[in-house]
Amino acid sequence: MTRIAGLLASALLLLLPLSAASAAEPQAATALFAAKTVTERNAALTTLEAAASSDPASAYAAGAGEFFTALEILAGGLHRHGFESPQSFMLPLMRLPVPENPNPEPLTYEQFRAVLVAFRDRLEKSAATLGSVPADADIGMVIDLTHVGIDLNENGNIAPDESIAAIMAALSRGGISSDAAAPSLAFRFDRADGYWLQGYAEFLMAQADFWLAHDFRSTFDGSFHMLFPRAKLPLQDILVPLDGGMGGGILSSEWRLADFISMVHLINWPVVEPERRQAARRHLLEMIRLSREDWKAIRAETDNDREWLPGPQQKGENPLTGLEVGEEQVQAWLATLTMAEDLLEGRKLLPHIRITAGTGQGINMKRFFDEPKPFDLVLSITGPSIAPYVEEGEIVTSDEFDQIQRQFGGAGFLTFALWFN
Repeated sequence: MTRIAGLLASALLLLLPLSAASAAEPQAATALFAAKTVTERNAALTTLEAAASSDPASAYAAGAGEFFTALEILAGGLHRHGFESPQSFMLPLMRLPVPENPNPEPLTYEQFRAVLVAFRDRLEKSAATLGSVPADADIGMVIDLTHVGIDLNENGNIAPDESIAAIMAALSRGGISSDAAAPSLAFRFDRADGYWLQGYAEFLMAQADFWLAHDFRSTFDGSFHMLFPRAKLPLQDILVPLDGGMGGGILSSEWRLADFISMVHLINWPVVEPERRQAARRHLLEMIRLSREDWKAIRAETDNDREWLPGPQQKGENPLTGLEVGEEQVQAWLATLTMAEDLLEGRKLLPHIRITAGTGQGINMKRFFDEPKPFDLVLSITGPSIAPYVEEGEIVTSDEFDQIQRQFGGAGFLTFALWFN
C-alpha cells in the first residue's frame, strides 16, 4: 500500500481492531478477535458485554466488538442487495469492498433506511460501551490486522480475505491477499485509542442521522441503481446497461457518471425527523471533545510500543501510514478542533462564495442543524438554500485555515485529519 492509500483505507473503514496478548486480557476478548465464524464472535461478544460493567478491559473490547458489528451490519445490508462500489472518494462509506452477490435481493427505500438505522443504533451502543471505560483504566491490547475481520458476505464465516488487512489492501487497490506469510501489521491499543474509536463512532452517527433526518426517496428512486444495479430499483430496466457495466470508478463509467450527476441534482430532501439533524451536531461536538481527550491521553504516555496513533514523544514512522507526528501537527490539530467547535456552536460563522468578503456575514452552522429546513445540495452551493442561516458576526477566514494547513507539511492536512480524528 502507498502511504496515503493505506491511511485512507483505514480511515474510511474506520476500523479499530482490538485484541490482547497480555495476561490481563479477558479470555473472551481473545476469542472475539480470533473468531473464524460469526457464531463464535457473537458468543464472545455477549460474554464481554455481560462483564463490561465491572471490568474495564471487557468494556473496552466489547465496545470495539460492537463497532465491528456495526460495520458488519452495513456491509451485510449492502451485500444482500448486490451493492457495487463506485470506488469514489466522493462517496466514502460506499467504498466498502463488499463481495459480489450473484443473486441479490430486491431493495426498497424503506429497507435501505432500516439498514442505516441498524448501523447507527449499533454505533450508539459501541460509543456508550467505550464511554463507560474509566479514563485511568490500564489498557494494553495487541492485534495483527491480518488475523481479525468481519463477515462481509453474510455466509457466517470470517475468512482471510475478510480480514482488516485484506480490506485495507482492497481499498488501496493493492488487491486482497490471504497468504499466511504476508507481513504482520500489529498495533498495541491503549486507553487513548478507545477515545479515538469512540470519536469515530460519533462521526459516523452524525452522518447516518443527517441522512435519516430527511426524506431522500427521490434520490434513491432516481439514482441508487448506480449502487445497486440488480436490486430491482425503479429505473433499473431503463438505465442500467444490459452488460452490467460494472467496475471502475464513477469517472470511468459514462452511465455511472450520469447517475452521479442525477444523484447530486436530486439531493433536495424535506426534513422528516428534525431531531436527527439536531443530533448530528451533538455527535460532531462529542467527536471534538473525544479527540481532545485522545490527545491528552496520548501526550501523557511514556511508552512507545506499536502505537496506533503516536504522540510527538513516541518517535518512529507509523508502519501503516509511514508518518511521524510532531508537536506542530498536534498544535495545529487542536486549533482545528477549536475552529470546528466555534462553527458548530455558532460562535464563528462559515464564509460562502456568494457572500461578499468584508461584509461581516456568514453561515451560522448551529442554526443550520438546530433549525432544519429542506436540504438542497445544489442550492446550498449556489446560495439560495443557505440564505436563512446568514447573519452578521465573526467569520472564519481562509488565512486561519491556511495557517493550520501549513503545519502539516508535505503529507497535507487531509492525510493527518483522517488519521487523527
